[in-house]
Amino acid sequence: MNVLVCDDDREIAAAIEVYLRSAGYAAFLAHDGAEALEVIGREDIHLVIMDVMMPNMDGMRATLKLREERNIPVIMLSAKSEDHDKVMGLGAGADDYVTKPFSPLELMARVRSQLRRYTDLGGAAKKTGVFRSGGLAVDDESKSVTVDGEPVALTPTEYGILRLLTENAGRVFSMEQIYEAVWNEPAYSPENTVAVHVRRIREKIEINPKSPVYLKVVWGIGYKIEKL
Repeated sequence: MNVLVCDDDREIAAAIEVYLRSAGYAAFLAHDGAEALEVIGREDIHLVIMDVMMPNMDGMRATLKLREERNIPVIMLSAKSEDHDKVMGLGAGADDYVTKPFSPLELMARVRSQLRRYTDLGGAAKKTGVFRSGGLAVDDESKSVTVDGEPVALTPTEYGILRLLTENAGRVFSMEQIYEAVWNEPAYSPENTVAVHVRRIREKIEINPKSPVYLKVVWGIGYKIEKL
């Protein structure tokens, strides 16, 4: 699997490259967002580790640009740990967010988790059926989503959340349950992470995201896909 590391701090980028190669991944390096997009355009990249603060084109803008064409996983790196910055990063299209300084073991665990979801989304997983709610269809054989027959492009994380909820249409899942099922790790503070991904899913599957037909909030409890 090919992983792109984009960080203007060359020592950090080189260190992450060492961790990736020791874990068996091929690593590519870039040092600003524009350079990252160039690498993605010419190489078969399966995951991006993207720093936020960089010259020329920062990680937020690069991720927004990437999301116009590609749904590969993006793990955002930043020295900022405030919830607002995490929401901004996830809202730009990142799948996960790691705060500097980070543990190499934690970063590699998140890389493995995101690549596993990406492989499951694009690979030939075992057939488990098509899950439906009204005009919403989640085909878990082809890993595709349609609304009224029109295809919807989701990131691997968005697909994981929607598949979980649609397979269990009518059942309410708490944010903790969603996080643990999709991220496959304990949920310590999942509220912003899950909420931002849910908002992005709504923007893609709902005609009016502010008045959703499919993906409903159950106040004080969590989320569900309406059983239609």
